This record gives sequence, C-alpha cells and structure tokens, in this order.
Amino acid sequence: MKKAFVFPGQGAQFVGMGKDLYETSPLAKELFEYANEILGFRITDLMFAGTDEDLRQTRVTQPAIFLHSVVLAKTLGDDFKPDMVAGHSLGEFSALVAAGALSFEDGLKLVYKRAIAMQKACEKNPSTMAAVLGLPDEKVEEVCASIDEVVIPANYNCPGQVVVSGSIPGIEAACEKLKEAGAKRALPLKVGGAFHSPLMEPAREELSKAIESTIFSAPSCPVYQNVSTLGETKPDTIKANLVAQLTAPVKWTQSVRQMIADGAAEFVELGPGSVLQGLIGKIDNGVSVSGKQ
Repeated sequence: MKKAFVFPGQGAQFVGMGKDLYETSPLAKELFEYANEILGFRITDLMFAGTDEDLRQTRVTQPAIFLHSVVLAKTLGDDFKPDMVAGHSLGEFSALVAAGALSFEDGLKLVYKRAIAMQKACEKNPSTMAAVLGLPDEKVEEVCASIDEVVIPANYNCPGQVVVSGSIPGIEAACEKLKEAGAKRALPLKVGGAFHSPLMEPAREELSKAIESTIFSAPSCPVYQNVSTLGETKPDTIKANLVAQLTAPVKWTQSVRQMIADGAAEFVELGPGSVLQGLIGKIDNGVSVSGKQ
C-alpha cells in the first residue's frame, strides 16, 4: 500500500491560487515572498488577484503552478511522506523539489528559465496543440505519422485522451484525419505553441545548459519521469530526462500504470485544480485518489 504524490502541469492555474495558503501559513508566506525576491517581480500579486490573461502567460503560469504545488508540499510537514512522486510536464520540477532532488531556489530558477525559453521557442516557430478524444493511442500515432508536417503525440493523458502537438497546418490536417478515423473530438487548444515536440528544440538547448550547471541530489524517493515512465533516483539520469522532456511526449498514462505496478495504491494531487485526479481515475479506477489545493 504505497502512497504517491503527484503534481499538475500547465493549464491547472486559476485566479486566487495559493492565496489561502499565504494568509493561513507563516511558512507559506515566507516561501511566497522568497519567490517574489528570486523572480524579481511579485508573482503573488498575479496569482492572488491577477486576471485569467495574466495567468495564461507562460512566464507566469509555470512558476505560479510550481510555487503553489511546492509550497503545499512543504506546509504538509510530516504528512508529506511519499513512497514515490511524479509530475505532469512542468509538475516534474515540483515533484523533484518536493522529493529533495532540487532546492526550492534552484527549482524556481529552472522553471522560470524553462518558461522563458519555451515562450521564445513558441515565438520562433508558430505552432499549436490539439486534444484528441475517443481513439486508441496507436491510432493517434498512426495518423500523426501520416501527416507531412511536424505532428506528434505530446501528452498521453489517459486511455482515450491524447494531446497532439505540431505546426499549425499540421495540426489542422491531423484534426481532420483524426475525426475521419473516428475521434469523438479533435480540438485545437488555446496554447502558445507545440509543447513536447521537436519544435521546442531551441528551448531544449537553452534549458540543457541551465540544468547542467545546477546541483541535483538523489531524491528521498523514486521520481517517475515523463520520458522514461520509471522511478528514477540517479541525479544524472534525472537531469537527462528533464532535458529530453521538452521535445519528447509526456507519458502520463504509462507512468501512472508503472507506479501502480510498483505498489502505488493511493495518489494525492498537490497543487491547483484536480486534473490529475480525474486522469488517474480513468487510468485505473481501483486506486484511491484525492487532492489538496
């Protein structure tokens, strides 16, 4: 009966996120203020009282979600005793800090650098993503491979839900073909660009340098990474997977299944929203799922 803590990625943000924590926990307030200092602007003002548009900016979204998640984990104290951790895309950084592989300061700096690098890559290569519902993973892969443009499966979220990523004409062509193949829905998403695709290569190169110069320690428990889907504990392997993650698919379905195979019976989501709880329930409805935000 192992307990897994999981951390959400981009898209989970909401106005007011983290405000209750800031107002009720001295430790949370201290960490949020330290984050404002590290970033050089008051991200807490945008989190607590900004607009939806403010929070949708990648340079704000990513550090905001990371902060909410990590501060939650730190305020749990002795109640945070994971047998394993994982995070969806950006959430992998939250998981690594929560498990002690990265310091709070280094984790936040890397997340902010990642956000800026991804923003720049989006501007360099106009691109997008689309959610595909109701098709087996293999069919989505087959359709993506048949498109002449860059289009790849980017997020394996749960059975019957895959997000594809690529060039704008590629995604448009893929959506048509996926509907013809029987998809219930194939909807372009309102995102800045083609995350987790080869079009993020400029960001991968930039982040690689920052990760290489950052000290990583062995985590207190295995971290199930998006790229390998395995519980990793070696700092060098963790670093390599973090770099690869920017241009490789997020294998969330496969990671959760591996965690369950390795004994996870209880999953707790830490951070804004409840997206991961819903996905885990669809991957395996026999496990306990809950969350804190």
